[in-house]
Amino acid sequence: MIIAGIYSFKNGKEIVESHYPAELAEVRTVIAAVDSRQYLTKISAEKTMPGKMLYNPRSLNRAVSEAFAVRGWNKYRVACEYSADYYTPDYTPPSTRVTAYREMDFIKNQLGVEVQFGKYAFMVYNVCAKMTIFHKLGKIQAGVEIVPVKAFAKQMSTGVSYFEQFVWDLEQRGVADIDIPVLILGVATG
Repeated sequence: MIIAGIYSFKNGKEIVESHYPAELAEVRTVIAAVDSRQYLTKISAEKTMPGKMLYNPRSLNRAVSEAFAVRGWNKYRVACEYSADYYTPDYTPPSTRVTAYREMDFIKNQLGVEVQFGKYAFMVYNVCAKMTIFHKLGKIQAGVEIVPVKAFAKQMSTGVSYFEQFVWDLEQRGVADIDIPVLILGVATG
């Protein structure tokens, strides 16, 4: 794959380049190492494109994960203990203790990386919620979000998020005090 688009959210590009040059070099190496053509393996069953060969997002994610893992990047998972304090008196939950997890795709030297070849809502969640949470937990200081550009996303299942719409939304939303610096990289087939 190649990097086809770069967007700096809250000075993400500048901060990642200046504070994490070695990690950014590895991110670039991982992207270049994934030959997207190997993952043009999914036969569409969708009404809008029956029988069309598509890129398989899960296989692409797996390839990217393997490339990060061999370079010493680790997933980080935190348990979520949900409180029952906010239920109304009219509701009795089946259990007062619910455990779930939040996971960062990759972390190295306090730089977090998320790869999103899935649905649009996850892209927004990664940057505007998850990275902020992991920053508050002291696990990351900045982030990188890797997403397909529109031309690449159009060759995947419908509903896959893409760089251009994400950048537009972030520009319209603006930056909040709790946001952290994130470098958004739009990737395309090589």
